[in-house]
Amino acid sequence: MSRAPDVDYSATSLRPSWDSLPPALHEALAVALGTEITSVAKPVSSGFTGGFAARATLADGRHVFIKAAPEGMHAYEAYQREAEVVPQLPPSVRAPAIVTTAHTPNPAGFAGGDGPRWFAVVSEWVEGRMPGTPWTVEDFGRVTAACEQMAEVLRPSPLSGLSVFAELVGDDVGVPAQILAGEREMPTRLQSWLPRVLPELAELVTLAPEALSGDSATHSDLRPDNLLIDDAGTCWTVDWNWLTLGPRWVDWVGLLPIAQHHGIDTFTAVTRSPLTADVPKDHLDCLVAVIAAYMMKNTDAPPPPGCTPALRDHQRLSAWTFLDWLAVRRGWPTVEV
Repeated sequence: MSRAPDVDYSATSLRPSWDSLPPALHEALAVALGTEITSVAKPVSSGFTGGFAARATLADGRHVFIKAAPEGMHAYEAYQREAEVVPQLPPSVRAPAIVTTAHTPNPAGFAGGDGPRWFAVVSEWVEGRMPGTPWTVEDFGRVTAACEQMAEVLRPSPLSGLSVFAELVGDDVGVPAQILAGEREMPTRLQSWLPRVLPELAELVTLAPEALSGDSATHSDLRPDNLLIDDAGTCWTVDWNWLTLGPRWVDWVGLLPIAQHHGIDTFTAVTRSPLTADVPKDHLDCLVAVIAAYMMKNTDAPPPPGCTPALRDHQRLSAWTFLDWLAVRRGWPTVEV
């Protein structure tokens, strides 16, 4: 492969229909909402899980967004975590408010017998579009402003008991060294110059315990399909299930490589933003290196249960663009061989 893969983030998921969900969940949601659900739109096609996610219209005229998943799927725990976290965020963090939650016991008759428990979280509906498809200067500015605002109100963290971002990515730090040692296969379909820079990549990620420590609550999974820009130009953030403690700049810097890939001058942006202007270069590069290592880890493996094949396309695109970003910052030789 001589270029990064293309990923259409608006068409990455394979979600069940509303009619395929257990009737017990329909009933539990109506009770929790205090009114009937009169219609449900086609499930959204973004994201990488098989969890249900769609806009619904209620008998009282409200529009809400329903997400639901069965026990045993990653989304089951993720939706519960989101329902727990979002109400604790400061009001100035533009995240759709949680309206209610619902769950079912093992619903008889589902999947040929006693099926799994289901959990659903209902949030306010935000009419918006996904930025970054591709990135524009205007949308990059809106998202940057949102990240700067979140950094202001999420430091120190208003939530207690959060895990540490450096620990979340701890296993990924060893990926480049494992490849060098022959303990892990070199991922395929990435840049041909990757083997030449692996030693520096392996050294850079070892800075993680120092570089990625901090007292800010960070989203930790910010990407285009977790952002919405409404008609007024306000940027909203969704899917808050990976909240951790880390540096206040983590979320924004994690968006920079793909924005750079789309022609945004992020190298100048990091020198001007109040989030990063005074951050050591090696600390910023360490984050990008750690994410690149994570994305390299499983690009050639089948997707995990409950996730779609597009997840691996996303990981390969991310690995490619994060490595490209580092190559410019670190002066790596990138002549194809």
